[in-house]
Amino acid sequence: MNNRTLVRGLFLAAIALLFGLNSLRYSIGKFSRAGPGLFPLMVSALLLVIAILTIVSSRYSEPERLGFNPKNIGLLLGSLAAFALVSHFLNMSLGIITMVFIAGFAGSASYSIARNLKVSAGLIAIAFAFHKLLGLNLPLY
Repeated sequence: MNNRTLVRGLFLAAIALLFGLNSLRYSIGKFSRAGPGLFPLMVSALLLVIAILTIVSSRYSEPERLGFNPKNIGLLLGSLAAFALVSHFLNMSLGIITMVFIAGFAGSASYSIARNLKVSAGLIAIAFAFHKLLGLNLPLY
């Protein structure tokens, strides 16, 4: 039986190594004058630490069965596609709401409109912060 926690840790480690090693192709720079490779390297290093902690914790926890649910995978992929389409044709705020409400059907907990509204509000707030504070050109309205 595959341990779900171990597989999760190994998957995170693979992603961290993929992005971390690719970030070394760019100039790292210094902390006072960061290069384009510094931020992805730092994020992937933090992700690798989380992956290692997850792998270690899998050795001390009860193994959980690794499940595969094609319906949930389809819902998540569909929610991302809906986000892209709604963001392109309408605006990103409606795209975020659409994505959250479709992806909510993939969860194991009961479907909650109130929870989906809270998650949507949080993601829209983060998008507005990126737009206003970082100057990203996001089609939010």
